[in-house]
Amino acid sequence: MSIDSLRRSARATVSGLPQGFWWLWLSTLVNRTGAFVLTFLSLYLTSELGHSAWFAGLVVALHGLGGVAGSPLGGVLTDRWGRRPTMITMHLGAAACAGALAFVTSAWGVALVVLLMGVAMQAVRPSINATIADMVPADEVRRAYALNYWALNLGFAVASIAGGAAAFLGYRTLFLVDAVATTLCAVIVFLRLPETRPERAEPKAGGAGRGGKADPGADAKVSMLDVLRDAPFRTLVLLNLLVCLVFTAPWIGLPLTMSAQGLPPSAYGMVIAVNGIVIVAFQLLVNRVTERRSPVVLLTVSSLLFAVGTGATALAGSSFAFAATVVVWTIGEMVHVPTNAAATARLAPEHARGRYQGVMGMSWAVAGFVAPVLAGVIVDGPGPDVLWAGTFAVGLLAAVGYTLRLRRALAEEEPMGGEPVGTEPVGPELIGTGPVGTGPVGTVPEDVAPAAGRTAGGVSSPAAPEPASSS
Repeated sequence: MSIDSLRRSARATVSGLPQGFWWLWLSTLVNRTGAFVLTFLSLYLTSELGHSAWFAGLVVALHGLGGVAGSPLGGVLTDRWGRRPTMITMHLGAAACAGALAFVTSAWGVALVVLLMGVAMQAVRPSINATIADMVPADEVRRAYALNYWALNLGFAVASIAGGAAAFLGYRTLFLVDAVATTLCAVIVFLRLPETRPERAEPKAGGAGRGGKADPGADAKVSMLDVLRDAPFRTLVLLNLLVCLVFTAPWIGLPLTMSAQGLPPSAYGMVIAVNGIVIVAFQLLVNRVTERRSPVVLLTVSSLLFAVGTGATALAGSSFAFAATVVVWTIGEMVHVPTNAAATARLAPEHARGRYQGVMGMSWAVAGFVAPVLAGVIVDGPGPDVLWAGTFAVGLLAAVGYTLRLRRALAEEEPMGGEPVGTEPVGPELIGTGPVGTGPVGTVPEDVAPAAGRTAGGVSSPAAPEPASSS
């Protein structure tokens, strides 16, 4: 591939998205560039404050537990209060917690602050994902999520390098820098990002939509219980939870496995760094390769990559071999995260995007809390080989689930009259193509496939769907 073709490919990858998206992208980059707390928290607790490794692990787990509560909270606030105020408030809350860590030294004071920080950091994600779904045309949503995920990893890579170099200034200084960076995110959102929450559509005279059909989902209220009753979305969440368990296991199991084979901690540092390097270097290329492909196929393939990559860890015996396994499951990560986010958007009614994103985010938070505990117990008990055999089996199970249970729900629907998609303003592919904050520009017959607009509970309707990320 020539330099010119690479340049054209890169230009096509980043072109055509609204200006508001790029302000949101910038806020993500700034946020992650200053994200020092979680990276250095365990070292701060053990080396600076003198706590045990057990207590440090407990505090980190509390951050994940806070996320389990924060994700649905953020989803509800996103829909009721608005995307913009939720983002600003939660960014400022996370900034306050980061700043507090520079001064709070008591054991349980630190634990409480970290728990609240987990709530705030996870609560902001549904509003970010819903905003992307609101402002980006539906056929560009997966690309937008991939770009935002790229910004997240690019910022985290910078934070890891800069934080390590600046650690001599003291951990408290790093926490204050984190607080300043997160506050700057709130400022960017306040000054540059418009509110994108769609107004709930009022039923038209006679209660008819396009083609004279009633629009039963236009003013439907969606509760968190309704979201959980949505069978296809519930399946998507449960399968994502399986993938998240597989994805999280290496962050605990890999260093323990390498240590058991006599490799030094520095070897693990170099191996796990491959994850960030691959994402930063190749996320845009992966996005171009996977563009316009079936979400079910992409989710299935990514699950298989997770299964093979983590399962092969049991066969690795050198740093190079371990790094090769990381490359495999990292490619799965690059495919899965934006595709899962876009699939969530597709299944969500327009006015309930925050709640759907919140429930999906909760699956990531639960995995982040449960997987480290399970991985540690398995490694200490049956051994690392059992852990990697288990992740291989769970990854395969997820792949089968995507193929068998979600093919119809995420299928491209047939447009009315048999026209090619795009010739009529119908269906979720066109949701969001109008001005920011507008609803669907057309309605869909009730006999269209379930990928059309949905009401909570999984019943097809002319209402619009939406996207999910990030983590």
